[in-house]
Amino acid sequence: MNEHQPADGQLSPAKRPITKVSLKWSMVEEDSLSILDKFRLLKDLGFDGIEFDAPDDLPTDEILAARDQTGLLIPGVINSCHWKTPLTHPDPTVRDACVAATIAAIEEAKVYGGDTVLLVPGVVNETTSYVQAMERAMDGIAKILPHAEAAGISIALENVWNDFLLSPLEAARLVDSFKSPRLGWYFDVGNVLRYGRPEHWIEALGHRILKVDLKEFSLARMNAEGPWKGFGVELGDGDCNWPVVNRALAAAGYSGWASVEVPGGDRHRLAAIKERVDRLVVA
Repeated sequence: MNEHQPADGQLSPAKRPITKVSLKWSMVEEDSLSILDKFRLLKDLGFDGIEFDAPDDLPTDEILAARDQTGLLIPGVINSCHWKTPLTHPDPTVRDACVAATIAAIEEAKVYGGDTVLLVPGVVNETTSYVQAMERAMDGIAKILPHAEAAGISIALENVWNDFLLSPLEAARLVDSFKSPRLGWYFDVGNVLRYGRPEHWIEALGHRILKVDLKEFSLARMNAEGPWKGFGVELGDGDCNWPVVNRALAAAGYSGWASVEVPGGDRHRLAAIKERVDRLVVA
């Protein structure tokens, strides 16, 4: 038995890999509240941070004031354009738009005091082959990285349902090929359950994991109702083996943020989400 693992199988507090919990701004469905009051709400519920899409049209000064007054951190931002203007699109002007949006997101993350920009690295579909996607993604990342390195912000690639980078070994090789400390992975636990086991991805990605997204997935619902229905379960009620995930993250040396990415709601819904997260991170 590991010296940091108690007899009940749980990791000791000192070795728990998830140390701070954030969520996505779009999950806060309290439209009558100001930005400051939304920050206060999340702080009251015990969240440590919040992530925004970027670039966006939210008032930066209000966000910074709310951050400073509440102590709720902004650990990073999410590229707001990587789906509508994919980095692997056949049209080079569309690819350039994704590069420009990512550079803008880098600057926004720096202003917020974050350290990552989440980026979907591309999409394979009827107009983009796997080989083309790899070539275009690598070209786009090469254009983005100098800006990330200059700003001290890391690009965190995410595993999503994009029919691209379907193997953790391939994902790790892509990161390693750039030999940059500013490129890593934003590992989404739930997204991978459709075609793999989270702990296997964590083992393969190892130190390349910069942030973690918390999401659940049910293989039974996927098989009975269709792939997207698999996400229709609450955290802890699906097929993610959270104690195994926690141990895999700890073995990989991970210690840091996890961001919840599930359907949000009002104060009561967000409080219920936080209660579930609190159980998962100590599992």
